[in-house]
Amino acid sequence: MTGPTVKAPWPLARSAQAAVAAAALVEVYRGVTMRAHHLHPEDTSLSASGRASMVSVYVMTLAVVLYLVWFTRCRRNAQLLSPEPLPGSAPWAVFSWLVPVVNLWVPRGLVLDIHRASGPRSTAGHDEVLVNVWWAAWIGRAVVVTLGTQLGRGSSLALFLVAEALNLAAGALAIAVIQRVTARQVTALGAVLPAPADLPRLS
Repeated sequence: MTGPTVKAPWPLARSAQAAVAAAALVEVYRGVTMRAHHLHPEDTSLSASGRASMVSVYVMTLAVVLYLVWFTRCRRNAQLLSPEPLPGSAPWAVFSWLVPVVNLWVPRGLVLDIHRASGPRSTAGHDEVLVNVWWAAWIGRAVVVTLGTQLGRGSSLALFLVAEALNLAAGALAIAVIQRVTARQVTALGAVLPAPADLPRLS
């Protein structure tokens, strides 16, 4: 189980964390640029908002890819660590993140399954709260953005600020979830792979 083909995914975790952080910050930049053009089209360039949107798409795509690679590795490790099979198939575990409506609920359960299988159940309670708060922030942000588009037509400052605050919170919490799941797998696999000094492990 701890042979050369089973490795604690710290490099993948760090890459996913960096990409998630970049995506959250770029999304704030895109939101500010788009809002400025919407409110003052005569003073802001449409090409500037278009560039911001394009950069956001690229960075978000990179973040999704790196996160799913990390997620797939962790799921494989969790399957080896767990005495019971994890629910669902490996392809479904990936595609569930990409299917509309399904991705509003199913992935949360998959992350919790991986988390529980990666260490003792007795130590999982606090971290399960972390997963749930992260997911609530992510879903909350989607709801607020929809409300801002449908009700405020993108002009409500309050909804904009709430959406961006939830965006940053969801990004920070996603980074923390990646950290905790990876740390649990390091412990379970008995790996001696210390985290880099610039990204201290959460306790």
